[in-house]
Amino acid sequence: MSLTVFKLGCTKLIFIEPGAKINGQYYRDVLLTQKLLAAIRSIAEDVFVFQQDNAPAHRARDTAELLRRETPQFISPDIWPANSRDLNPVDYRVWGMLQERVYRIRIRNTDELQKRLVATWAEFQQSVVDYAVDQWRKRLEACIYAEGGHFEHLL
Repeated sequence: MSLTVFKLGCTKLIFIEPGAKINGQYYRDVLLTQKLLAAIRSIAEDVFVFQQDNAPAHRARDTAELLRRETPQFISPDIWPANSRDLNPVDYRVWGMLQERVYRIRIRNTDELQKRLVATWAEFQQSVVDYAVDQWRKRLEACIYAEGGHFEHLL
């Protein structure tokens, strides 16, 4: 599953095809080119910064080249800390809250999980995303102060 968040809004959840191998080619050709970039542009046009973690498919050379060409501003993997989960608003705020809400009641199968994810995401408040995005610069400054090490205690 993939999604993008920013202060102008959020994309719908994008589900990965069952059995798909998430390598650089699938990420570029299917997720980015066919789905995610169009969804982002429908909300933000060309006013956004594209940030992602350092997953292998994200840091692939061809992926970085595509994003340099296709996004107005791109934070490339070569300047992004290797262990950057604490610097991605989706990772440090959104996923946890989404999971907490989705798993309140036992889930029986993948169809039920997908339906619950979609319903929960539709009810997710933009203010939660805004707060997470607003914390990004503070978290980045703390990471720099900690010289790339653990910094949660500095916040």
